[in-house]
Amino acid sequence: MTRYILITLMATLLLAGCGTGRHAEVKEYNRGINIVPKPYKITETPGVFELNDKTALQLKGDGAEKAANYLKRKIKTAAGFELNEGAAGKGIVLTVNADSTMGEEGYSLIVTPETVTIASSAPRGLFYGVQTLLQLLPAEIESSSRVEGVSWTVPCVEIQDKPRFKWRGMHLDVCRHFFPVEFIKKQLDIMAMYKLNTFHWHLTEDQGWRIEIKKYPKLTEIGSKRIDEGREYKGFYTQEQIREIVQYAADRYINVVPEIEMPGHSLAALAAYPEYSCTGGPFKVRNVWGVEPDIYCAGNDATFAFLEDIIKEVVQLFPYKYFHIGGDEAPKARWKECAKCQKRIKDEGLHSEHELQSWFVQRIEKVLLKHGKKMIGWDEILEGGLAPSATVMSWRGEKGGIEAASQGHDVVMTPGNWVYLDHYQGSNKVEPVAIGGYTILEESYGYEPVPEELDKEKQKHILGTQGNVWTEYMYSPELAEYRIYPRIIALAEVNWTVKEKKDFTDFLKRMNNQFVRLDGHGINYHVPLPEGPVNTVAFTDSAVLRFATTRPVAMHYTLDGSEPGPGTERYEKPLVFHETTTVKIRTVPEAGKMSKVRSIRVLRQKPKKAVTVDSTKSGLSLRIAKGEIYSVKEIGKLKDWTDYQVDEMKQANGLFSYKDPSVGIYTGYFVAPEDDVYEFSTNMDEFYIDGDLLISNDGEVKRFSRNDASVVLKKGLHPVKLVFINNVVGGWPSAWNGFNIRYKTKNENKVIKLGPGDFVH
Repeated sequence: MTRYILITLMATLLLAGCGTGRHAEVKEYNRGINIVPKPYKITETPGVFELNDKTALQLKGDGAEKAANYLKRKIKTAAGFELNEGAAGKGIVLTVNADSTMGEEGYSLIVTPETVTIASSAPRGLFYGVQTLLQLLPAEIESSSRVEGVSWTVPCVEIQDKPRFKWRGMHLDVCRHFFPVEFIKKQLDIMAMYKLNTFHWHLTEDQGWRIEIKKYPKLTEIGSKRIDEGREYKGFYTQEQIREIVQYAADRYINVVPEIEMPGHSLAALAAYPEYSCTGGPFKVRNVWGVEPDIYCAGNDATFAFLEDIIKEVVQLFPYKYFHIGGDEAPKARWKECAKCQKRIKDEGLHSEHELQSWFVQRIEKVLLKHGKKMIGWDEILEGGLAPSATVMSWRGEKGGIEAASQGHDVVMTPGNWVYLDHYQGSNKVEPVAIGGYTILEESYGYEPVPEELDKEKQKHILGTQGNVWTEYMYSPELAEYRIYPRIIALAEVNWTVKEKKDFTDFLKRMNNQFVRLDGHGINYHVPLPEGPVNTVAFTDSAVLRFATTRPVAMHYTLDGSEPGPGTERYEKPLVFHETTTVKIRTVPEAGKMSKVRSIRVLRQKPKKAVTVDSTKSGLSLRIAKGEIYSVKEIGKLKDWTDYQVDEMKQANGLFSYKDPSVGIYTGYFVAPEDDVYEFSTNMDEFYIDGDLLISNDGEVKRFSRNDASVVLKKGLHPVKLVFINNVVGGWPSAWNGFNIRYKTKNENKVIKLGPGDFVH
């Protein structure tokens, strides 16, 4: 027995030492080849190349230095040793050569046990080859500090690679919410990892002007600030910071496209310089989301002088050829009422305000051409006739893109259904509040930028696609990353990989490796949450909880109050309860971080008895007090309450305007039609039934109901109280919700919307 154990131990040690360098255990996520985006052609060959402190680095041809320096920094940071540049022998060779068969962004990468050779016809392609080499190394290469115990080996492969599309982008709105320089650099780092090459920087809006213009200092002195929830919200980039970011992007072969919105989405500018509006103001920087009616005056020549001055400063900061002018969501109401705009329509022989917008855009196009820039705008710039040299971003579906490409214009496809990263990527009942929409990872991955309807000879005009990050509901850098990732990585593969080689199941497998890389950068990526039950589940005899996720990820749970994780019970089938308990559940991926924990109260209840009332009338009693508060505990500050009786939805909603802050407290009775379990949802701040607080949305952005709860009721009348704080939280006016309460029963499972007239008082 002793001899057998000794032989077994020796064999195990020998096997562990074969080709592993530092004998570290290979984690499951580091097995196989997990490159994202998937290369054009890849062939695995036997063996590995071992990277260590003796590895040589050779550069051949002009322009290899940038890629080499990037590689050296990554290896020094994570592995802790330097590559020996210029040394001969076993090592890495980076070559810029004359072979242009793969294009300037294509490359070849050949790994043998002795050598890693990366070659491209241009420095840009060489840089992408380095990104692929880094993805062949263990995922820990993306660590921000030295990692011990990792065997830095590269599997032997032969790769020929090139991108499918020219424009592989990410858009970022920094106006609704402002993000610091370091955050933007962090996103550029991740863009480079996945071979994205265009950063579309949305710098001006109704809600904030974020770029310094030296000739017009009030654009940032006034236009970069707004009042949110009684506090000043502000931020802008100096021209020096702009140059710093543009250079940082250029070092990663990322082009930066500035967007200066016109003629609409311009209220922040008009708050600073109201003379360029149709009415003359005064204006305040908008602190709610939505579309603003006040836009630049198209009939005033001074408006164009103002915009030309701005363009002159902006183009000096951004060397890339494209300049985005927005052009979307420009209401025409002010132009219709403006004598100067109507005179312009007449003088130019135009027929409508839509043609006036086209005239406006074409006038700006001439300014951009004078500065050597190509104009790009959202698909509304098609209205009234497209400017001759314009490129179109098609966001309202694909129709605008098809139309523009059919006319011979270049197009970037950005339809909301697939590439809007402000959409929910899971149930709005469990995910952080978002603008709406529903775009899960699989849907983004499945996008095909070239529409079938487009004639084949016009398909060359589809430049690619990008992920659009609108930040109305991204209140922090962490929440922005939660929305961006991993969907932007799916779009990176959409842009790079030929569609015949795309496979979502394979993509998910490769993403296990990528999540560890994102952890190395501190990216707060989305992990699907367990969906299904509401936060409070009431029952009489038994309750059954069923959970699901938006992509295949294991779920683990506990029933004893402890935190769930890989070592706790795995969810395999519906959970059945006969007694009160608390379920804690989270998703536990194969690699990378776990999701947040959902805590669900499962309450066994006796049905709440109905009350008897002598006589009732339709509707609810309502008390309103004027005043701006932001939490229920502040209600005591308000005085001078006014009483109303309301029995119609229109009447209730008409009593509240977001421009006139107030608080309303509704009281009355809910009429339960039968003995049952009732599940309620509401966007109001608090909902009491039978004297108990059932739902609290206090302090939250009440865009969607996310705190639904159930209660067991007897048939009949049950006293209710609804607390409604009419204010603006997180840019969303609660008055836009209107009177909002719904329920469904266990027996019927049909959602019933209630108006004031469905209650009694």
